Amino acid sequence: MTALSSENCSFQYQLHQTNQPLDGNCLLFLIILGKILLNILTLGMRRKNNYQNFMEYFCISLAFIDLLLLVNISIISYFRDFVLLGIRFTKYHICLFTQIISFTYGFLHYPVFLIACIDYCLNFSKTTKFPWKCQKLFYFFTVILIWISVLTYVLGDPAIYQSLKAQEVYSYQCPFYVSIQSYWLSFSMVMVLFMAFISSWSEVIALVQAVRIASYMNETILYFPFSSHSSYTMSSKKTLLPKFIICFLGTWSPFVLLQVIILLLKVQIPAYIELNIPWLYFVNSFLVATMYWFNCQKLDLRETALPVDPFVNWKCCFIPFTIPNIEQIEKPLSIIIC
Repeated sequence: MTALSSENCSFQYQLHQTNQPLDGNCLLFLIILGKILLNILTLGMRRKNNYQNFMEYFCISLAFIDLLLLVNISIISYFRDFVLLGIRFTKYHICLFTQIISFTYGFLHYPVFLIACIDYCLNFSKTTKFPWKCQKLFYFFTVILIWISVLTYVLGDPAIYQSLKAQEVYSYQCPFYVSIQSYWLSFSMVMVLFMAFISSWSEVIALVQAVRIASYMNETILYFPFSSHSSYTMSSKKTLLPKFIICFLGTWSPFVLLQVIILLLKVQIPAYIELNIPWLYFVNSFLVATMYWFNCQKLDLRETALPVDPFVNWKCCFIPFTIPNIEQIEKPLSIIIC
């Protein structure tokens, strides 16, 4: 492991040098193809809704960049050596393009997380209300700006340029890059989930034993029994926390387990693989749950502009608060056995 960082320039990635020859383009092609199929599957499985946000637009842009990378790899692999617009392309450029994409992806985790967080904060505060078309254009140009900004930084950084230039001399090696940003972001979210579970583990276990699957407004939801003798207020954060944990882990528990394994084993995953759409939707669900929890006292469940999670139906956490007699309205479908 070679760390590309110095006193004058601190990078948020790590370089892992391998003896992978450039002839392994077939393996690279299969990896990118598999990632694209996973992107398509994830986009197809998400819940359809009319509300769109920054993360939704960025996920679509990431799928497009992955597809563009696959097309470039395929064209260069097929023609092997050709000239286009006065530039000679060889098999070396497959490695070069992948390295540039890896650097770019490696620097995107923090900016995307921050912008998505700001987007949800503004949405909850309702300080800005743009027309629908203006809002779509704003997200569109924001996504383009962040891609251009990070790519410009990567191509303009002297240390990165020297590392890419060095591969022309040692063209038999193709290094891949591991983002430190993704490691710390994943570590932070896992630790927050762990502390939240520890702080309310007894309530979580009790709710898991009592929660049921019910049908409400033609939608299958988790029904948390309503207790009229609850010692908490209807907008209590302590009451909502175990419900959020159950909803989040009920959807993302395999992904959380995967993150724990990666962190414990310190698995080195190339940045062009690590930044993917399932990971972004996992981060999105974490942000939505956090914003719901911090703003639970001023939530209006009838407000259609509230953030809609493509995979987790957070509103089911509030249904017993808003409709105490749901058991008379909708008959529970089944009981979860723990």
